[in-house]
Amino acid sequence: MAPAGLQYVGSWIEANFDRCFQLMECDDPRLLQQWIIQWQDLIEFEIAPVVPSQETVETVTPLL
Repeated sequence: MAPAGLQYVGSWIEANFDRCFQLMECDDPRLLQQWIIQWQDLIEFEIAPVVPSQETVETVTPLL
C-alpha cells in the first residue's frame, strides 16, 4: 500500500520479534509521509534517514 514512487528495499526483524526495520527509498519525503499516515493507526514509526556507505566514503575522504 505504498504510494507510487516509494520503494520498499528490504526488512529485518529483531530476534525477539519486538521490532521490524524496513528500508524504504524515495526522492520525495512527502511520499514517506503519505505511507506513514496510511499505517499510523496500526504501527509506531521511527524515521532514520540514511546514506549509502559508498556515498559517505566519497564525501568524507577528501576531508581526511
